[in-house]
Amino acid sequence: MLIPFSDEQLLASCVYCGAETESKDHVPSRVLLDRWPEPTVLPTVPACKRCNNGFSDDERYLACLIDCVVTGSTDPALLRRPKVARTLEARPVLRAEIEATREQVGDRIVFAVENDRVENVLLKLTKGHAAFELSEPQLGEPESLRFGPLETMTPEERTSFEQPQASSVWPEVGSRAMQRIVLPWRPDVSQWVTVQPGRYRYAAFLDPGVVVRVVLSEYLAGEASWP
Repeated sequence: MLIPFSDEQLLASCVYCGAETESKDHVPSRVLLDRWPEPTVLPTVPACKRCNNGFSDDERYLACLIDCVVTGSTDPALLRRPKVARTLEARPVLRAEIEATREQVGDRIVFAVENDRVENVLLKLTKGHAAFELSEPQLGEPESLRFGPLETMTPEERTSFEQPQASSVWPEVGSRAMQRIVLPWRPDVSQWVTVQPGRYRYAAFLDPGVVVRVVLSEYLAGEASWP
Protein backbone atom coordinates (compact mmCIF):
# COMPACT_ATOMS: atom_id res chain seq x y z
CA MET A 1 0.00 0.00 0.00
CA LEU A 2 1.38 3.42 -0.97
CA ILE A 3 1.01 6.16 1.63
CA PRO A 4 1.62 9.69 0.32
CA PHE A 5 3.81 12.11 2.23
CA SER A 6 3.50 15.09 -0.09
CA ASP A 7 2.32 18.52 1.04
CA GLU A 8 -0.81 17.88 3.13
CA GLN A 9 -2.11 21.36 2.28
CA LEU A 10 -2.66 20.15 -1.29
CA LEU A 11 -5.47 17.90 -0.05
CA ALA A 12 -6.78 20.01 2.81
CA SER A 13 -10.09 20.85 1.14
CA CYS A 14 -12.69 19.27 -1.14
CA VAL A 15 -10.88 18.11 -4.28
CA TYR A 16 -13.96 18.84 -6.41
CA CYS A 17 -14.89 22.40 -5.42
CA GLY A 18 -12.31 23.59 -2.87
CA ALA A 19 -14.81 23.97 -0.02
CA GLU A 20 -14.08 22.89 3.53
CA THR A 21 -13.73 19.13 3.67
CA GLU A 22 -16.31 17.23 5.69
CA SER A 23 -15.97 13.63 4.55
CA LYS A 24 -14.08 11.14 2.42
CA ASP A 25 -15.31 10.13 -1.02
CA HIS A 26 -14.53 6.88 -2.81
CA VAL A 27 -13.03 7.25 -6.29
CA PRO A 28 -14.48 5.27 -7.97
CA SER A 29 -17.82 4.92 -6.23
CA ARG A 30 -18.78 1.37 -5.28
CA VAL A 31 -21.71 1.49 -7.72
CA LEU A 32 -19.15 1.28 -10.54
CA LEU A 33 -17.61 -1.86 -9.02
CA ASP A 34 -18.79 -5.41 -8.39
CA ARG A 35 -19.31 -6.66 -4.87
CA TRP A 36 -16.95 -9.58 -5.45
CA PRO A 37 -14.03 -9.67 -5.53
CA GLU A 38 -14.06 -6.71 -3.15
CA PRO A 39 -11.10 -4.35 -3.70
CA THR A 40 -8.82 -4.45 -0.67
CA VAL A 41 -8.31 -0.68 -0.74
CA LEU A 42 -10.45 1.90 -2.50
CA PRO A 43 -8.96 5.31 -3.34
CA THR A 44 -10.52 8.02 -1.17
CA VAL A 45 -10.24 11.78 -1.35
CA PRO A 46 -11.43 14.63 0.89
CA ALA A 47 -14.79 16.06 -0.15
CA CYS A 48 -17.50 18.34 1.16
CA LYS A 49 -20.89 16.74 1.83
CA ARG A 50 -22.49 18.49 -1.13
CA CYS A 51 -20.01 17.04 -3.61
CA ASN A 52 -19.87 13.67 -1.86
CA ASN A 53 -23.61 13.25 -2.40
CA GLY A 54 -23.94 15.25 -5.60
CA PHE A 55 -22.71 12.64 -8.09
CA SER A 56 -24.65 9.60 -6.88
CA ASP A 57 -27.57 9.73 -9.33
CA ASP A 58 -25.32 10.22 -12.35
CA GLU A 59 -22.92 7.48 -11.22
CA ARG A 60 -25.85 5.09 -10.83
CA TYR A 61 -27.13 6.08 -14.27
CA LEU A 62 -23.73 5.49 -15.91
CA ALA A 63 -23.18 2.13 -14.21
CA CYS A 64 -26.58 0.92 -15.41
CA LEU A 65 -26.24 2.44 -18.88
CA ILE A 66 -22.93 0.69 -19.59
CA ASP A 67 -24.32 -2.73 -18.67
CA CYS A 68 -27.47 -2.12 -20.70
CA VAL A 69 -25.39 -1.08 -23.72
CA VAL A 70 -23.10 -4.11 -23.42
CA THR A 71 -26.05 -6.52 -23.22
CA GLY A 72 -28.39 -4.57 -25.51
CA SER A 73 -31.20 -4.72 -22.99
CA THR A 74 -32.61 -3.17 -19.82
CA ASP A 75 -34.09 -6.48 -18.71
CA PRO A 76 -32.51 -7.27 -15.31
CA ALA A 77 -32.57 -10.98 -16.14
CA LEU A 78 -30.27 -10.40 -19.11
CA LEU A 79 -27.75 -8.06 -17.52
CA ARG A 80 -24.24 -9.19 -16.68
CA ARG A 81 -23.78 -7.33 -13.42
CA PRO A 82 -26.00 -8.47 -10.52
CA LYS A 83 -25.59 -5.09 -8.84
CA VAL A 84 -26.98 -3.31 -11.90
CA ALA A 85 -29.82 -5.83 -12.23
CA ARG A 86 -30.83 -5.19 -8.62
CA THR A 87 -30.61 -1.45 -9.14
CA LEU A 88 -32.94 -1.47 -12.15
CA GLU A 89 -35.37 -3.80 -10.38
CA ALA A 90 -35.50 -1.42 -7.42
CA ARG A 91 -35.63 1.72 -9.59
CA PRO A 92 -38.21 1.23 -12.36
CA VAL A 93 -38.09 4.94 -13.21
CA LEU A 94 -34.38 4.72 -14.01
CA ARG A 95 -34.96 1.60 -16.07
CA ALA A 96 -37.74 3.36 -17.99
CA GLU A 97 -35.46 6.37 -18.63
CA ILE A 98 -32.75 4.18 -20.13
CA GLU A 99 -35.24 2.01 -22.04
CA ALA A 100 -36.72 5.14 -23.61
CA THR A 101 -33.35 5.82 -25.25
CA ARG A 102 -33.05 2.31 -26.69
CA GLU A 103 -33.36 2.00 -30.46
CA GLN A 104 -32.93 -0.66 -33.10
CA VAL A 105 -30.58 0.54 -35.86
CA GLY A 106 -30.18 -2.09 -38.52
CA ASP A 107 -29.06 -5.23 -36.75
CA ARG A 108 -27.77 -3.33 -33.72
CA ILE A 109 -29.29 -2.05 -30.50
CA VAL A 110 -28.11 1.45 -29.58
CA PHE A 111 -28.83 3.75 -26.66
CA ALA A 112 -28.86 7.53 -26.73
CA VAL A 113 -26.44 8.83 -24.12
CA GLU A 114 -27.04 11.75 -21.77
CA ASN A 115 -23.63 13.27 -22.37
CA ASP A 116 -23.85 15.83 -19.56
CA ARG A 117 -24.42 13.06 -16.99
CA VAL A 118 -21.53 10.98 -18.29
CA GLU A 119 -19.26 14.03 -18.33
CA ASN A 120 -20.27 14.86 -14.76
CA VAL A 121 -19.18 11.42 -13.56
CA LEU A 122 -15.96 11.45 -15.57
CA LEU A 123 -15.08 14.90 -14.23
CA LYS A 124 -15.57 13.63 -10.69
CA LEU A 125 -13.46 10.52 -11.31
CA THR A 126 -10.61 12.31 -13.06
CA LYS A 127 -10.45 15.10 -10.48
CA GLY A 128 -10.38 12.49 -7.74
CA HIS A 129 -7.55 10.53 -9.34
CA ALA A 130 -5.53 13.67 -10.02
CA ALA A 131 -5.66 14.47 -6.32
CA PHE A 132 -5.22 10.90 -5.05
CA GLU A 133 -2.48 9.74 -7.39
CA LEU A 134 -0.58 12.92 -8.24
CA SER A 135 -1.36 15.17 -5.24
CA GLU A 136 -2.44 17.69 -7.90
CA PRO A 137 -6.03 18.81 -7.13
CA GLN A 138 -7.74 20.34 -10.18
CA LEU A 139 -10.61 22.61 -9.17
CA GLY A 140 -11.13 24.22 -12.57
CA GLU A 141 -12.67 22.83 -15.71
CA PRO A 142 -10.36 20.61 -17.77
CA GLU A 143 -8.88 21.84 -21.01
CA SER A 144 -10.17 18.64 -22.61
CA LEU A 145 -12.72 16.04 -21.53
CA ARG A 146 -13.60 13.23 -23.90
CA PHE A 147 -15.05 9.74 -23.75
CA GLY A 148 -16.22 6.88 -25.94
CA PRO A 149 -16.24 3.08 -26.27
CA LEU A 150 -12.84 1.42 -26.47
CA GLU A 151 -14.08 -0.57 -29.45
CA THR A 152 -14.52 2.57 -31.54
CA MET A 153 -10.82 3.49 -31.33
CA THR A 154 -8.52 2.81 -34.24
CA PRO A 155 -5.57 0.48 -33.47
CA GLU A 156 -3.28 3.51 -33.33
CA GLU A 157 -5.60 5.38 -30.97
CA ARG A 158 -5.93 2.33 -28.72
CA THR A 159 -2.17 1.87 -28.53
CA SER A 160 -1.66 5.53 -27.67
CA PHE A 161 -4.39 5.40 -25.05
CA GLU A 162 -3.13 2.23 -23.39
CA GLN A 163 0.55 3.18 -23.44
CA PRO A 164 0.96 6.82 -22.39
CA GLN A 165 4.31 8.33 -23.28
CA ALA A 166 6.61 8.84 -20.32
CA SER A 167 6.87 12.49 -19.35
CA SER A 168 9.99 14.40 -18.42
CA VAL A 169 7.99 16.07 -15.62
CA TRP A 170 8.07 14.23 -12.32
CA PRO A 171 5.02 14.11 -10.01
CA GLU A 172 4.80 15.88 -6.66
CA VAL A 173 7.48 14.64 -4.25
CA GLY A 174 5.89 12.05 -1.97
CA SER A 175 2.83 11.50 -4.15
CA ARG A 176 1.70 8.00 -4.98
CA ALA A 177 2.71 8.49 -8.59
CA MET A 178 6.25 9.40 -7.53
CA GLN A 179 6.45 6.36 -5.26
CA ARG A 180 5.37 4.10 -8.11
CA ILE A 181 8.29 5.44 -10.14
CA VAL A 182 11.10 5.21 -7.58
CA LEU A 183 10.28 2.34 -5.21
CA PRO A 184 12.59 -0.62 -5.93
CA TRP A 185 9.86 -3.23 -5.43
CA ARG A 186 7.92 -1.80 -8.37
CA PRO A 187 9.65 -3.54 -11.30
CA ASP A 188 6.95 -2.52 -13.79
CA VAL A 189 6.48 1.03 -15.01
CA SER A 190 2.85 0.76 -16.07
CA GLN A 191 0.91 3.91 -15.30
CA TRP A 192 -2.38 1.99 -15.06
CA VAL A 193 -3.79 1.23 -11.63
CA THR A 194 -6.39 -1.55 -11.57
CA VAL A 195 -8.99 -1.02 -8.87
CA GLN A 196 -11.00 -4.10 -9.89
CA PRO A 197 -10.02 -6.35 -12.82
CA GLY A 198 -12.41 -6.06 -15.73
CA ARG A 199 -14.41 -3.36 -14.00
CA TYR A 200 -12.30 -0.26 -13.35
CA ARG A 201 -8.78 1.03 -13.97
CA TYR A 202 -7.17 4.45 -14.24
CA ALA A 203 -3.92 6.18 -15.16
CA ALA A 204 -2.81 9.60 -13.93
CA PHE A 205 0.33 11.27 -15.19
CA LEU A 206 1.95 14.57 -16.21
CA ASP A 207 2.37 15.30 -19.92
CA PRO A 208 3.40 18.02 -18.94
CA GLY A 209 0.01 19.05 -17.54
CA VAL A 210 -2.26 16.72 -15.57
CA VAL A 211 -3.78 13.88 -17.61
CA VAL A 212 -6.13 11.26 -16.19
CA ARG A 213 -7.58 8.30 -18.07
CA VAL A 214 -10.21 5.87 -16.86
CA VAL A 215 -11.72 2.66 -18.25
CA LEU A 216 -15.06 1.38 -16.97
CA SER A 217 -16.07 -2.25 -17.51
CA GLU A 218 -13.45 -2.51 -20.26
CA TYR A 219 -15.99 -0.69 -22.41
CA LEU A 220 -16.05 3.06 -21.77
CA ALA A 221 -12.82 5.02 -21.96
CA GLY A 222 -12.51 8.58 -20.70
CA GLU A 223 -9.76 11.18 -20.49
CA ALA A 224 -9.44 14.61 -18.94
CA SER A 225 -6.47 16.94 -19.17
CA TRP A 226 -5.51 20.20 -17.48
CA PRO A 227 -2.66 22.50 -18.62
